[in-house]
Amino acid sequence: MTSNFVDYVKIYCRSGKGGAGCMHLLHAAKNYKGGPDGGDGGRGGHIILQGNKQLWTLLHLKYTKHVIAKDGESGGQNLMHGANGQDRIIQVPLGTVCKDAETGEILCEITEEGQEIILFKGGRGGKGNDFFKSSTFRTPRFAQPGEDGIEKWVILELKILADVGLVGFPNAGKSTLLSVVSAARPEIANYPFTTLVPNLGIVKYRDEKSFVMADIPGIIEGAAEGKGLGLRFLRHIERNSILLFMVPIDSDDINKEYNILLNELKKYNPELLDKDRILAITKCDMLDEDMLKDVDKSVSVDCPHLYISSVSGLGIQQLKDAIYQKIDKE
Repeated sequence: MTSNFVDYVKIYCRSGKGGAGCMHLLHAAKNYKGGPDGGDGGRGGHIILQGNKQLWTLLHLKYTKHVIAKDGESGGQNLMHGANGQDRIIQVPLGTVCKDAETGEILCEITEEGQEIILFKGGRGGKGNDFFKSSTFRTPRFAQPGEDGIEKWVILELKILADVGLVGFPNAGKSTLLSVVSAARPEIANYPFTTLVPNLGIVKYRDEKSFVMADIPGIIEGAAEGKGLGLRFLRHIERNSILLFMVPIDSDDINKEYNILLNELKKYNPELLDKDRILAITKCDMLDEDMLKDVDKSVSVDCPHLYISSVSGLGIQQLKDAIYQKIDKE
């Protein structure tokens, strides 16, 4: 599972060079001085990004270091236009961002099925000498060369598209929740960082409705500075409509743990704080109702909070209701 998830690749792209225009003067048996008849060259092939919802990772591009489109063909005599170079189409999963590898500038984003963006245009074909003839210039003896294509290293980054993203420290119960509310089967074990790649699950709701939930690998304090696995996967949270924070009820300080998570997101990208948030306090099957009421008195956070247990099913339906209400509002 881990080796099959690739969310970052760097590839070299080169669009095709345009074909040269033809310099030719017609010499026929009955038309010895027929004038210029050189055709134009074909354009070079484009480099095109195309969205494909069947893909969920960039694995198919991991070992593709060079993507090179075909050059256009030269024009010919008798006004023959050169063939255009064949385009190269790079299929990518929805949520892929393309950046200039040198400057970091975002070139484009793919977010819809079938969406096509010409990343680099092929070079224009050169004009043949027929193009330059006029009433005062009857026999041009020159033609244009084709334009060069564009060559550049680019970075493709995948940011998972999901309605709700699970945010929490390792062992907060994120994978367990995802396995209970959807058909996803993430690895679950009692040690940190059991989730090494983001997992997606479709959560069924009432009246045939559903939403997509993403289990993001555990964040630790300092993730925004590169500690643990958090920095690598924080970008996936950027595309989630709602953030579901998860803190276990046996935490030393629920408020403190929630604020640490919030601070890591703020340091990574302050705009993440504009997203709707819900706090799910997990593993509540360990406490009875009176104990839960005592805990509730100490919880003071800036978003709605619920008490759930993925093991006993406590509060799971209420959590789905709260999530769907926010999604529906969005």
